[in-house]
Parts: sequence; structure tokens; C-alpha cells
Amino acid sequence: MTEQPEGDVRELAEIPAVEVISRAAVMLMSSAAEKLGLGDDDPENSPRRDMDEARRLITALAGLITASVEYLGPHAGPLREGLQSLQKAFRESSAIPDAPGAGPGEKYTGPVH
Repeated sequence: MTEQPEGDVRELAEIPAVEVISRAAVMLMSSAAEKLGLGDDDPENSPRRDMDEARRLITALAGLITASVEYLGPHAGPLREGLQSLQKAFRESSAIPDAPGAGPGEKYTGPVH
């Protein structure tokens, strides 16, 4: 194992909470988008498409954003918009769409139309 120079590594204790929360949200968003097949030219036939996994990730993202919105400051708006876009993409991609309020994360955010 090689040692990294001290300047290259940030101690977790030094990272502000809003940055940790934002990074986690971006990771959940990116993973959900991949599970929806949005990274491919033809999302419906993407080999990475997994609607069950996408549902879980979107729900986790909704819970994270909802629980931490008061701490996110200017990051809250873009994160909410990203979440809503994923919720809409999920609804549009579903063979049998969920009832309003029953989609991924909607128990935290309310219905997405």
C-alpha cells in the first residue's frame, strides 16, 4: 500500500455536512439514471435497465433530500429538480405506471405528475 501525500486526502471530519449529503445525492441520482437506462441511446432496451433497482434508488434519494432539505441551502433546488426528473422518467418508463402518490419516493415528496 502506498502512502498518499497529505494534501491529496481530506479527512472526513473536515468535509462540511452539506457536501457529504450533496455527494451522496448525486451518487444516488447517477445510479438511478443508469438503472433507468438513461445513459444509453435506447433506454427501453438498455442492458443496465432495472426498474426495481431504480425504484429503490429514487426512494432513497427522496428520503435523503426530504430529511436534509433545511441544511442544503442553495443546493436544495437543483437536487429537488433532479429527483423530480428521475421520478417523471420512472413514471414514463413504467409498463404499468404507479398510481399518483405511489411512485418511487412519492411518499416523501408527494405525487409527481
